[in-house]
Amino acid sequence: MNIESLWAPWRLDYVKDDKRPEGCVFCAAPTRDPQQDRDHGLIAYGEHSYVILNRYPYTNGHLLVLPYLHASEVDELPSEVQADLHLMLMRAVSALKRAYGCPAMNIGMNMGADAGAGIAAHLHYHVVPRWSGDTNFMPVIGGAKVIPESLAQVFERVTKAWV
Repeated sequence: MNIESLWAPWRLDYVKDDKRPEGCVFCAAPTRDPQQDRDHGLIAYGEHSYVILNRYPYTNGHLLVLPYLHASEVDELPSEVQADLHLMLMRAVSALKRAYGCPAMNIGMNMGADAGAGIAAHLHYHVVPRWSGDTNFMPVIGGAKVIPESLAQVFERVTKAWV
């Protein structure tokens, strides 16, 4: 049996925390308090949606774009929420291009648990920066991914690039 070990210091608080948050973590995240926003990795607020760092990223700069409205189906959102969600998605793409110079991105939503959504009750887009060759030997042979920046470094980089 092979066991992979990766250094991921930001996971220690999660592992040691014996108190899981009650309710929806995505509903609780947008507080509009600067220190709490930094703690939650909240990048930007829109009128009906917001952008936050993914705490368990696939790559550096992995963002989530979410409506404030707790909903599980994108087609059930009011039109003004859909429009703002899409605007924030486009702004997230632009910020990541400026912050990382990534030539490509994966953008997607896993709507429902059967589609792979980890938190299916509150829909969210994933915006994942990609680079040529970013699928190297580690995930292919080693079965592990390497994220070279801390979440705090990603937060600083992306918030500086946000317009």
